[in-house]
Order: sequence, then C-alpha cells, then structure tokens
Amino acid sequence: MRPLRNPFVQSALAWTLAKWMQFCFATIRWTHENQEAAQTVWSQGGGVLCVFWHSRIGLSPSCWPLDRAQPAKALISLSADGEFIAKAVARQGFPAVRGSSANKDKTEKAKGGTQALRDGLKQLKSGALAITPDGPRGPANVMAEGLPLMAKLSGAPVLFIGMSCSPAIRLNSWDRAVLPLPFGKGAIVW
Repeated sequence: MRPLRNPFVQSALAWTLAKWMQFCFATIRWTHENQEAAQTVWSQGGGVLCVFWHSRIGLSPSCWPLDRAQPAKALISLSADGEFIAKAVARQGFPAVRGSSANKDKTEKAKGGTQALRDGLKQLKSGALAITPDGPRGPANVMAEGLPLMAKLSGAPVLFIGMSCSPAIRLNSWDRAVLPLPFGKGAIVW
C-alpha cells in the first residue's frame, strides 16, 4: 500500500500541514492589493467563485477572511492526494466538495465530476467555492473547461486571486506547488 493512501497517514500529514500553514500565515507579513474588489463581492452576499492556480493551494486559506466573507468550500479531486488536501483545508475552515473532470481515463462515476458540479452549484447559492482552473492534473496555469461552465451555470461572480510569498519552497510537482515558510512577506492580489 502506498503511504498516502493510508487513512492514518493522510490524517497525520493533513494535521501537520494545517498546523504548518496556520503558523506560516500568522508570521507572514501580508499585503493586499485591490482588496476593495473582493470586499464589494463579499458585501453583496450570495455565491462567489474564488479562483487561484493549483500551485497556490498551500497559500489559499490565508486569503479568505472567515469572519467577513461568505462561507467557503473547496472543490478537490477524489484522488488520494485530494483526500490529504481535503483534510488539511478542512482543518483551516474550508470543507471540501469532492470531484473532478480532469482524468479522461476514468469513468464519470470514478471522477465524481457530475456530483461535484451539483454540489458546487448548491454551494454557490449562498457561499463561496474555491476552484483551481488548472487542477488537478494540469497543464499548470492553463484554464480547463470546469470554471467557465460553473460560472455560466451558477451566474456567480468570479473572484480571481493571486498569491505569493517569500521565502517559500517550490515543490517538484507538475504545478511547482508553493509551500510557504514562516517570517517572510506575502502578497494577495484580488
């Protein structure tokens, strides 16, 4: 059995990652650019699609103010890696909507895309849905068809969010994921 498929290992890694992210977010000096655009969306209430590149998943909980914005959920694939990420972001206050349409080799049922679309549209009636338009399989920084479809069907506004921090570790993954390091500087651009 691969270690990441073990539920105990997933839970332990998710707990560790969540604590690490909390520590980093608390010690990074964040600047916000064009936050007024986001505040306008938050004040309207209703659904909103929050969009950022897959490589920024490790930074994404830092940008959403749980105290003044719509309650948010994250669209996360049904893969073993997705399970680990879903557990980590849930510990940050962002439960998951599970499913994907990315893997063309799997059946629709195995990907959960239709159910994820239904659940995502339900979430968008009153809350926010975080989505990575290039995930979960890439190519990196290239938008797939899921976001435009979700935006069209829901009628929800789309809030594009850019995030970066320094220092950070760039992982050797398909998306070159960013893992923040503490005591640095970070920027969130709305």
